[in-house]
Amino acid sequence: MIANVVRKVFGSSNARELKRMGRVVQRINALEPAMQALSDTELADKTPAFRERLAAGESLGDILPEAFAAVREASRRFRGERPYDVQLIGGITLHEGNIAEMRTGEGKTLVATLPAYLNALGGAAVHIVTVNDYLARRDAAWMGPIYDALGMTVGVLQNNQDRDSKQAAYRADVTYGTNSEFGFDYLRDNMVFTKEDRSQRTLDFAIVDEVDSILIDEARTPLIISGPAEASTDLYMKIDKLAPKLQRQEKIERGLPAVLAGNEPEPEETGDFFVDEKNRQVELTERGHEFVEKELKRLGLLDEHDTLYAAANLGLLHHVHAALKAHFLFQRDVHYMVQDGEVVIVDEHTGRALPGRTWRDGIHQAIEAKERLQIRRENQTVASTTLQNYFRLYGKLAGMTGTADTEATEFKQIYGLEVVIIPTHMPMVRDDRNDQIYLTIDEKYDAIVEEIEEVTERGQPVLVGTASIESSERLSKELNQRKIRHSVLNAKQHEREAEIVAQAGRPRVVTIATNMAGRGTDIVLGGNWEAEVAALGEDRTDEQVEPIKTAWQERHQAVIDAGGLHIVGTERHESRRIDNQLRGRAGRQGDPGSSRFFLSMEDDLMRIFASDRLRGFMQSLGLEHGEAIEHRMVNNSIEKAQRRVEGRNFDARKELLEYDDVANDQRHYIYEQRNELMDGDDIADAITEIREGVIDDLVSEYIPPESIEDQWDVDGLEQALATEFNSVQTIRKWLDEDDALTEEGVRDRIVASVDEEYKAKEEEWKRAGIHDMRMIERQLMLQVLDQKWKEHLATMDDLRQGIHLRAYAQKRPKQEYKRESFLLFQDLQASINRDVIRLLSRVQIRNDSEIEEAERQRRLQASRTMSYSHADSAGSSGDGLRDNGASPQRRRAQGQPARVETFVRSERKIGRNELCPCGSGKKYKRCCGQAA
Repeated sequence: MIANVVRKVFGSSNARELKRMGRVVQRINALEPAMQALSDTELADKTPAFRERLAAGESLGDILPEAFAAVREASRRFRGERPYDVQLIGGITLHEGNIAEMRTGEGKTLVATLPAYLNALGGAAVHIVTVNDYLARRDAAWMGPIYDALGMTVGVLQNNQDRDSKQAAYRADVTYGTNSEFGFDYLRDNMVFTKEDRSQRTLDFAIVDEVDSILIDEARTPLIISGPAEASTDLYMKIDKLAPKLQRQEKIERGLPAVLAGNEPEPEETGDFFVDEKNRQVELTERGHEFVEKELKRLGLLDEHDTLYAAANLGLLHHVHAALKAHFLFQRDVHYMVQDGEVVIVDEHTGRALPGRTWRDGIHQAIEAKERLQIRRENQTVASTTLQNYFRLYGKLAGMTGTADTEATEFKQIYGLEVVIIPTHMPMVRDDRNDQIYLTIDEKYDAIVEEIEEVTERGQPVLVGTASIESSERLSKELNQRKIRHSVLNAKQHEREAEIVAQAGRPRVVTIATNMAGRGTDIVLGGNWEAEVAALGEDRTDEQVEPIKTAWQERHQAVIDAGGLHIVGTERHESRRIDNQLRGRAGRQGDPGSSRFFLSMEDDLMRIFASDRLRGFMQSLGLEHGEAIEHRMVNNSIEKAQRRVEGRNFDARKELLEYDDVANDQRHYIYEQRNELMDGDDIADAITEIREGVIDDLVSEYIPPESIEDQWDVDGLEQALATEFNSVQTIRKWLDEDDALTEEGVRDRIVASVDEEYKAKEEEWKRAGIHDMRMIERQLMLQVLDQKWKEHLATMDDLRQGIHLRAYAQKRPKQEYKRESFLLFQDLQASINRDVIRLLSRVQIRNDSEIEEAERQRRLQASRTMSYSHADSAGSSGDGLRDNGASPQRRRAQGQPARVETFVRSERKIGRNELCPCGSGKKYKRCCGQAA
């Protein structure tokens, strides 16, 4: 009530933002005549002039009006498109680090050039992020003339580019590429062994196109670089034969935690396992455990007196769960396809095929076993991050989409981004009709076919949105039976996607699109005449082009008169936003259009999430076959179901982020170590410090601190030093010769002696012709760090997989995960240091050429075995202008981590053996140095 009154008096926050930015647009418009009077050369000279002003102390906000006016003029001259006022508002929104919600057809691709140019003037690396390689190439080609006219360079990232091409793309002022390619390059840059091999510059400013798709839909699954792990492929086949023997329990009436707590009686078991479709999980019942144990023993996979839950057998349980998921949660032509003897994942949000990507945790191998295909070896994680954490590394993050308002809370909480709804250039006149709900799927499809027939008879083109390949192929079959011509756009026709979408606006054309396949390409009423002209080739004449344009104008007007593009939704999606995306394909730029969704009570959304009350209501109506219902209560119930799913998916993404934040801190530390190793000229001091720490820790294992000689294991220490570090120390002799030698004195003498041995080894190597000792140390330390980090990631994965079981012991899984991962990271650091010193003490190298050849072979082998997956798995002035720079303070306020800066020591470093500055009288390594 109070909020409504405030809105009426002061206006909404969105309206206030638009009003503020409108004043800036007036200043840009006032500069237009002056810009139009400039020659092409004078317009290009604006870029160095702007850079000089920035170097002299002006801010990006100060030059924004002139910079935007220059881009507008370059676009008018070299692209034939003059950005509208609402597009300028979109550009200001992006520059200020927010999300611009702009409807389909409002020119988001052109809008991105405005803030991209402005921020590149200041030397920032500007990344424009798209959903696929095709759109990255297309957008860079379309907008290239604008940047070129202003003296800016443009780069394009593509999958499978070589290193030189990638580095050239990143050196450009503005770089276009996909979210996964940017993310993988970040991970790859933190796996290289020399700084010259890095591709990315800095992560300054990212503009994310289709931001909801990238930061929400795809953010739930991590980016992973992996290599082959040791695992038997026969095991998958054996377990796969076991899965069909298990009987599914249709419904569990009571929650397992409540039963374990004794609050409810144990439910009666009628099957061996149950499937939780909401959370996409499977669980064995007690009966199922007994059956599986018996079968595994029969197959010789489990010892006679062993149990499935013994620590050594948890891997078998993991395989059983993977097989059950493969059979009962993952459906062919819905979640994956089989092409050329391989399982190809289908993106659940776009319907596109994702060749080369794999599911984790043995799921992919279990599906290959189910389909009787050759089983690829399971991979081990080498490097990983989530899109949430990757994009939060940018100094400034912004995005564009047609549908962001429904997820505004998530954008704010996770990325610190505000959503600004940009008004359309022309009024929206699309007719969104009421949903029609049927009892069965068969009735629903009959109604859809009749709707398509009726609409096409009027001359309207039809776009049908389906949720899966299976749905699109069923509908295609029914249309063929009615002899209705149509095109199918799904993962299997990915190559023809742009061509099909380009002509989907022709009269009476019917296009079936899986989910949001084809997103990013406008459907022009009457078809795309530019595509027809391009097909004529470079040597086309005006005489050839003119008839094409005339024919298009006739078709365009005919479609408008018929009512524009008609959208048919074959079911409601889990998210209202995806439904809105489908609707948004019609009614672009003030064009007419219409939409209607068809549902049945057998649809997944209705079956899994709709309330029993709604089902009962539908059945009580006594509907005749083929009769539909349109009712407010039904529509409200559907919206509630969608809200429940959206809330569940938000929780899943938030949960993933909270767990990954733990690993993220560790990742930053490890990557910072790697960069310091590569950037530093001489790491001798660091190696010496590590060696002293390692030897000191080893001594503590045999000679406890502040202990007496009777507690010392001198023989064990001598043997450990000899076998592990190739160091011969006569500690017993020292003690016999010096009765006053204390525990501290022994430590200092051992450390000094080991240091002398290493210096002697270094001199010996120099005499043998090995002069670059520092390079050997650097390469060896990087190799150890990478290997140990890889092993640590596998351990963290294992910890993450089983941590939820701690809840049954009345512990909080998240807190347990944080506590144990911290302990694991401490062990990791100690293990890295110990292995580095151990290997440096024992390694034998003959000459420099052998070092170079070993490194060349290591890189070659690493590049061959890596695979990449992103699967299941960012001040105000009086005239109304806000300059949103990339200050660390603002990033922290947004919940984003400040960008990592080069560490500069401001005080003298304290040596391990110096007295602690706290005044305790102890050595630093025995006092505050332990915490450090």
